[in-house]
Amino acid sequence: MSTHAPSRPSYAAVLRLPHARRTFASALTARLSYGTVSLAVLLSVTRATGSYAVSGAVLSLFGATSVFLMPFRAALIDRHGARRALLPMAVLYGALLCVLAALTWRPGAPPPAVGAAAALAGACAPPLGPTMRALWAELAPEPGMLARAYGLDGIAEELLYVSGPALVGVLTGFAPPAAGILLSALLIVGGTSVFVTSPVMCGPRAVAPGPGRGALSGLLAPVAVATGVGLALSGVDLLLMAFAAQRSYDTSVVPWVLGALSAGSAVGGLVNGAVRWRAPARVRLRRFAVALGLVLAAAGLAPGLWTLTAAMACAGAVVAPALTTAYLLAAETADEGSRTHAGAWVNTGVNAGSSGGALAVGLLIGRVPLGVCFLLAGGAAVLPAVGAFRRRRVPAVVG
Repeated sequence: MSTHAPSRPSYAAVLRLPHARRTFASALTARLSYGTVSLAVLLSVTRATGSYAVSGAVLSLFGATSVFLMPFRAALIDRHGARRALLPMAVLYGALLCVLAALTWRPGAPPPAVGAAAALAGACAPPLGPTMRALWAELAPEPGMLARAYGLDGIAEELLYVSGPALVGVLTGFAPPAAGILLSALLIVGGTSVFVTSPVMCGPRAVAPGPGRGALSGLLAPVAVATGVGLALSGVDLLLMAFAAQRSYDTSVVPWVLGALSAGSAVGGLVNGAVRWRAPARVRLRRFAVALGLVLAAAGLAPGLWTLTAAMACAGAVVAPALTTAYLLAAETADEGSRTHAGAWVNTGVNAGSSGGALAVGLLIGRVPLGVCFLLAGGAAVLPAVGAFRRRRVPAVVG
C-alpha cells in the first residue's frame, strides 16, 4: 500500500544533490560501453570468422567471465576503494577490447585467439553499476531520496541498453563492426577516468570487505528474486516469436511488442520512484515478483496480438520496480563497506538468470504447448520469491 507525500523528493532534486550530476553523467558514459559492446562483438566476430557458431561461443565466453566474476571484482572495489581499483580495471578491460578489435578488424581471425581475448576482457569488466548504486547511498542517505535515486539509475540503465545497439548500428553504416568494440573501449576508459575523480568517490573502508554470514543470508532474497526475474524475461523474445508464428502474424511485429515491455518498465520505474511506499522493501519485492509471474503466465492465454502487447506492457510495469527494490534491499542488508559487493551479487543473479532462461525456453518451444511455456516463465519469477521469503520467516516461527 502507498501514499503520495507532498515532501517526496523529485528526480530533479536527486540531480541537484552535490556532485550528483557530474558523478552520474560520467558513470552513464562509461556504462554505455556495456550497451554497445555485445552487438559490436557479435557483428565483428561473425564478420571475421564467417561463423555464427564461433561468434555465439565468443559472446558466451565474454558474458560468462563478465557476469560470474563480477562479485569478486566488486569485492576489490570495497576492499581497496573505487579510486584505486576501478580505473586499472577499466584500462585493462579497454586494452583487451582493443586487442579483440584488432583481431577481428579483417576476416580470417583465429577463433582460439578471439575467444581468449574476449574471455580475458570479460574477466576485467569493471562493476560500474554496483559502484554507482553504492555511491548513491553516499549522495542520498535519506531513504526516500535513495529510492528515487535508484529508480532514476534503473531507468537510465535501461535506456543505455536500448540506445547502445542503435549507436553501433549507425557506426557500422560507415565503419567495420570492430569499430564498435573500439568505441566501447573509449567510452569505458574515458567515462571511468572522470567517474573516479568525483569528490564523493569512496576510498578503502575500515569495514570487512565482503558481507558476513548474516549479510549473505540477507542477500538470499534479493539475489533469488533477481535471478528469477532474469529467468522469466530472458525467454520472452523467443516466446513472442513463437506466438507470432503460431498465429500467422508477421514476425516483424515482435520488436514492437518487446518495445511495449520496455516502455512499461520505464513507466513502472518512474511511478515506483514517485510513490512513498508503506510496505517494507522485502514485502514489495515479493509482490512485484509474484505480479510479474502472474502476468507472464496469463499472457499465454492472450487471444491476439493486441492483448499480448497489453500484457507485456503490464509485465514491464513491474520489472523495473522489482529490480530496483532488489538493489535497495541488498543495500539495506549490506554494511557500509560491502555495498558494491552486495549490489554485484544482485546484478549477477539477473544476468545469470538471463543466460539460462533463453536456453531453457528454446528447448521447450515445440515440445510443450506455448501456453505452458508462458506458465513456466511466470513460475520462474514467482517460485524464487516465495521460496526465499518463506525461508526468512522460519527462524521467527521457531524462536
